[in-house]
Amino acid sequence: MALKVELKPGESFILGDSVITKDDQRTRLFIEGDAPILREKDILRAADADTPCKRVYLLVQMMYLAPDPRPHHEMYFQIVKDVAEAAPSTMPYLDAINSKILTGEMYKALKEARKLIEYERGLLENVKTA
Repeated sequence: MALKVELKPGESFILGDSVITKDDQRTRLFIEGDAPILREKDILRAADADTPCKRVYLLVQMMYLAPDPRPHHEMYFQIVKDVAEAAPSTMPYLDAINSKILTGEMYKALKEARKLIEYERGLLENVKTA
């Protein structure tokens, strides 16, 4: 079954290792195959990975898009270790991400990493108000 992707004018997405940018009209695409796909709203650029949990997301994203995710494992596990040591309350989120990675569900791991970022945002807001 084909994946249906609807794009807004000017919206971009990643298909495999290519960035596809839409012109000024709305479009619907049907994509068949198993290439990784990320919509613009789900893409985190390296320059925007300015917190530890965003760096976790960035590395999961890199693993998802890579034909072979193994080169990213060492850095990923180091950052996960650092996050867990600094904020042990993140462990349920990290465990959920790791579980998805271990079962090869990389897109679902990205969704779990998004939850980690939201949790981190809450932690940082609490620090600012304290």
